[in-house]
Amino acid sequence: MIMLADKDAVSVIKDGVYAVKSQSGIGQYRVEEEGGWKCNCPDYLARGGQCKHILATRFYLEIQRDTPDGTVTEKVRLSYPQAWTAYNAAQMDEVRAFDAMLRDIVEAIPEPDQKMGRPRLPIREQLFCSIQKVYSQLSSRRAYSLFQNAKDRGQLNHAPHFNAPSKLLNRADITPILHELVRLSALPVAELETEFSIDSTGFRTTTYSAYCGEKHGQKRENRWIKAHICAGVKTNIVTGIVVTEANGADSPQFASLLDKTARSFEIGEISADMAYSSRDNIDDTIAAGGVAYIPFKSNANGRARGSPGWKKMYHYFQFNREEFMAHYHKRSNVEATNAAIKRKFGETLKSKNFVAQVNELLCKIIAYNLTVIIHEMHEHGVQPDFLNLKSPTCAQSMVRQGV
Repeated sequence: MIMLADKDAVSVIKDGVYAVKSQSGIGQYRVEEEGGWKCNCPDYLARGGQCKHILATRFYLEIQRDTPDGTVTEKVRLSYPQAWTAYNAAQMDEVRAFDAMLRDIVEAIPEPDQKMGRPRLPIREQLFCSIQKVYSQLSSRRAYSLFQNAKDRGQLNHAPHFNAPSKLLNRADITPILHELVRLSALPVAELETEFSIDSTGFRTTTYSAYCGEKHGQKRENRWIKAHICAGVKTNIVTGIVVTEANGADSPQFASLLDKTARSFEIGEISADMAYSSRDNIDDTIAAGGVAYIPFKSNANGRARGSPGWKKMYHYFQFNREEFMAHYHKRSNVEATNAAIKRKFGETLKSKNFVAQVNELLCKIIAYNLTVIIHEMHEHGVQPDFLNLKSPTCAQSMVRQGV
């Protein structure tokens, strides 16, 4: 970024026209105020909006006004107004809209035929109850009243036993179905998102690692699992997730996250931190039709080694650092996504074993995505049509698993 402490970063060319120093210190950009802020930097020309040179000019621009006591100089106050009307409407409508939308999206899951045995609770209703329980953050027994309310509204045919969600989350065959629901829950904003960011974060479990405590006298510590997610830069929707043990490496998950996202979204660019820097990840992004903005490690070099994309992005990173970093800094959006998920649904998983913990985390992501869609309905007029979704992926998975 332009150093705001540099008093010479912005200079006046003439009335309404300013020169802003490049971050590298070599050259400058022209910023014009008349008729709306404009800049001739590559970032503004590519994306529009307000680039950092415009923001720097607005920050440094001083407004002078005459008063009885003489001329007073005031700094322009930078502000980023929240769309409060849409936000308030979404928050007030969220609980009602969530249950209705959840009922619609689980309808995309094919119901397996039952040819023998006692009648089973429909898989759709089990999914509905499990995701609703995770959304509510209530215990199994306390969440039972939610199932009864849903039955009274006609969203369930039968209020299941309070243990039904826990039993479902313990089934490994449900995991691919929940992954598919993550994908389907992001579909309504497919036309809004072409830029994505990737990162990982940890979720704490209620189980403990006793071995180190016994052997080394350490205090009891919670186990963690790691969520690797891809999120849209504009809406912060989660487009793909991979869950690993706490020590799961970041870079190997990039290809899977990219593939999950590319199934439903057009890939324009992807930003990720240095942990994802590899030739394979850059090549995979190019193959998906996008550009990978991943900073290079200090010991990296520009040798292609079979990857022309690596060589091209390395030189772009070295010689157009400011422009590169303007794209890269969109990565902060995925950190905001991780924070929002934890703030809204907590960072602790209540399930006791790894399979159930993974499934519970996927339910959190589905619930989070639905709340994002509710917000986008009010802010951007998004109209989700989950009732017309069909998921052949789920049908194939259920046949393979014998669900």
